[in-house]
Amino acid sequence: MTDMGKQSFQREASAAPSAAADAKTDNAMQPIGVVLEIAGSGSQIALDIERLNECMADPDPSITLAGQVGSQIKIRVGKSWLLASVRNQRQDRRANGIVANIDFLGEGDEERLTGKIHSFRRGVTRYPVPGALIYPATTTDLRQIYASDGRSNIQVGTVYPTKDIRVGIYIDAMLGKHFALLGSTGTGKSTSAALILHRICEAAPEGHIVMIDPHGEYSAAFKTNGQILDVSNLQMPYWLLNFEEHCEVLLTSTGNDRQMDSDILAKCLLKARGRSRLAAEIGKITVDSPIPYLLSDLSNAIQDEMGKLDKATNTAPFMRIKTKLEELKSDPRYQFMFSGMLVGDTMAEFISKVFRMPGHGKPISIIDVSGVPSDITSTVVAVLSRLVFDFAIWGREEKTRPILLVCEEAHRYVPNEKNADGSSVGKILSRIAKEGRKYGISLGLITQRPSDLAEGVLSQCGTIISMRLNNDRDQAFVKAAMPEGARGFLDSIPALRNRECIICGEGVAIPIRVAFDNLEEVKRPASEDPSFVELWSSSGGEDEAVMRTVQRWRTQGN
Repeated sequence: MTDMGKQSFQREASAAPSAAADAKTDNAMQPIGVVLEIAGSGSQIALDIERLNECMADPDPSITLAGQVGSQIKIRVGKSWLLASVRNQRQDRRANGIVANIDFLGEGDEERLTGKIHSFRRGVTRYPVPGALIYPATTTDLRQIYASDGRSNIQVGTVYPTKDIRVGIYIDAMLGKHFALLGSTGTGKSTSAALILHRICEAAPEGHIVMIDPHGEYSAAFKTNGQILDVSNLQMPYWLLNFEEHCEVLLTSTGNDRQMDSDILAKCLLKARGRSRLAAEIGKITVDSPIPYLLSDLSNAIQDEMGKLDKATNTAPFMRIKTKLEELKSDPRYQFMFSGMLVGDTMAEFISKVFRMPGHGKPISIIDVSGVPSDITSTVVAVLSRLVFDFAIWGREEKTRPILLVCEEAHRYVPNEKNADGSSVGKILSRIAKEGRKYGISLGLITQRPSDLAEGVLSQCGTIISMRLNNDRDQAFVKAAMPEGARGFLDSIPALRNRECIICGEGVAIPIRVAFDNLEEVKRPASEDPSFVELWSSSGGEDEAVMRTVQRWRTQGN
């Protein structure tokens, strides 16, 4: 501690209220340092090493960590307590002390008789002055600070380092402004996502949640309170695709040829849609209108247009589209979408099924796209995402039915400019991130590579739940997206244990380090890592396993 700071600390400590007289018996009532410098969002303090060592022996776990990076300290300002988080520390060479930077979190009123904090709120209205004393925040203080303010919340874990202070995330605030769950592989991200979604389902049993599951992990977690949809029962009608999505699926050319193919497809698709009885009833339709049409009508329209040509050399673009169309119709892997059985007008039934309207106590639908052919996976996700957005826009006249769209492996679908391929899924998810909350759409992004997400998408997430991130680029990306007051917490991201996280933003009163609850076995996703030692220590049945695998491989799971 600097000489000036030490003199101030000693002078004010001697003049402190009578509570300081019991300093030797109560660490919570003894100052641990003084304020040296004040700035808008944070300031610099000096800490006394001897006092920090005394606090380390305190039975209160919050006092034990007093002054350490990521811990909370409090400063008296008039009749209020100002709470701050310690961002970093360095030794002061001029004296035997520590200088640290802190970030202000919020302030609460002081009870006259007990000195306890109550009515805590985010933000600072009155700053301390240099020389003001600093005290450790106790578990009792933290319990008051993290107590719910009465809004609907879900409890997902305990505040670090305590064992009994529950963490509540405000549902409306978290979902109203989107959220992101980030964490490197192996940190417990999937289980934590399942925990959060289970808590939301319990709080809102008639909700509407759609989750895109690219690896088939979450089917096991929501067997009892969700609907599982995969290639065997999704039955997504091909005619729900808009023109851009048709192009992604049917066009194989690039460059100038693609523009030519696109013009042909637009003309033929409009003609095929126009042959529908529904189109005749509606009157004016566009190439994007979700009107049922027969694949044979599209094929015939292409054939008719090709027959009008004078030169045979110009048939190449028609043949490209027609060949691709025939391939989709005949390939059993695409039957969940391009089946002749899906020509009926089932749009309302499909939306009701996917969006859980009504939910019948099962508010979440897990869309398992692991069995979808890789070349159209992004298109399937694009269709589902666009349906959510379009349904919200055209349903504005109805009683609002907010929908939560959760996207696992989000960096695959909303990539940054470097990895972007111009697919429609990136455009629609980016649009939902920017405009969705106006229409009652909440977006939940789950990813282990936040630095690969599209620029600006993460910053649209009002609540960020960050587990351990091992990559420096990912850490820097998350720090840039988080609010100023969370910087002290962010420095501990590389040091988080499995199933621990930092939560900051709209969903919580102030940034919190959280230890997630354990989730019951039956509610966990199927994402456990295999035990090599266990599986490689015994043998038997390999021949039969290989034969069964080959059979499933050849039949594509049918």
